[in-house]
Amino acid sequence: MLRLPGFDKVLKTMAQTTFDLADLNRRMDGGVQKFKSDLASLRTGRASANVLDPITVEAYGARTPLSQLATVSVPEPRLLSVQVWDRSMVQAVEKAIRESDLGLNPQTEGQVLRIRIPELNEQRRKEMVKVAHKYAEDAKVAVRHVRRDGMDLIKKLEKDGHMPKDDVTKQTDLVQKATDKHIGEIDQALAAKEKEILHV
Repeated sequence: MLRLPGFDKVLKTMAQTTFDLADLNRRMDGGVQKFKSDLASLRTGRASANVLDPITVEAYGARTPLSQLATVSVPEPRLLSVQVWDRSMVQAVEKAIRESDLGLNPQTEGQVLRIRIPELNEQRRKEMVKVAHKYAEDAKVAVRHVRRDGMDLIKKLEKDGHMPKDDVTKQTDLVQKATDKHIGEIDQALAAKEKEILHV
């Protein structure tokens, strides 16, 4: 690609003289989606295919996500079924599930592993709620970091004379509204998960 002399300098100057709220929203969305993914992996006493997402299996000389070796389904509310595609991988998949810190005990029937999801006792439920709250706090911190980056950029643009005072006020309000919206989504997802965990 042909580049004109000084093109990189122009790009760098443009990056320092513009504010992209859509980019901040994208970054905040990423934090919320990661949080929701983390929540989905928490075991609640009900079978969920997502509970096995963190598991990797020693396969073909590398650590491979379980989802690339098998199909996970939920035939009953407290039962997971793992259909391993390659017969030679059944033992490796079983070992990975058994050795994970999820406390699951698969039963093998040919190329299918059946995993009964045990009931959670009250103490374990409370521990799960604490873990969910930690995930929520981590997600909120990530969103606040993005907010801080946005506010710092707005201040810099104002100081450098690239953003008028009216725009500073408007953009600051928009960043705060985006932050509040994403924190609200985190709180809402946490409340739903907490209710699910504590439901007997």
